[in-house]
Amino acid sequence: MEDCQIIDLYWNRSEAAITETSRKFGGFCRSIAMHILDNAEDAEECINDAFLAAWNTIPPQRPKKLSAFLGRITRNIALDRYDYNTAQKRNRQFHCILDELEECLAAGLDTEAEYESQQIAQVIRLFLEGCNTENRNIFLRRYFYADSIEEIAKRFAYSESKIKSLLFRMRKQLKKVLEKEGILL
Repeated sequence: MEDCQIIDLYWNRSEAAITETSRKFGGFCRSIAMHILDNAEDAEECINDAFLAAWNTIPPQRPKKLSAFLGRITRNIALDRYDYNTAQKRNRQFHCILDELEECLAAGLDTEAEYESQQIAQVIRLFLEGCNTENRNIFLRRYFYADSIEEIAKRFAYSESKIKSLLFRMRKQLKKVLEKEGILL
């Protein structure tokens, strides 16, 4: 079923929307949640919560790209669950991904920092727009979808060392851009 047809099911408040969403995007959402949480039960809960959020959000929203819409919802819910889980224990794989970006991003948000986080998001978006498509996709696979280095290497048919090197260079470039914009000192 096409994305626009699934969205129409949501707009018509048809329960088939959830079934079709699960059929078409369940694996995609599961992959995102599992990379962040590394726990099948938590991932399934996140997927269910994401589908419920989609049900509650469509309408009034009509997403242009349903996969990106669901991926973002799933990722945000999984990150919230990750925060909850790491209050007592750590997911080493995802914590490692966060450590890679640590030197580029400030830790923790307060009320004042919310504005700054929007500025950072804008700078990162512009930075990624300036990258070639393949590098941008590799960066997103690692830091948005939380794919492992091995998975990225297979997806792009590169060696793991090339992926590590490319990500390292991109992080250094991003850090320079953030410093130039006065976000990092």
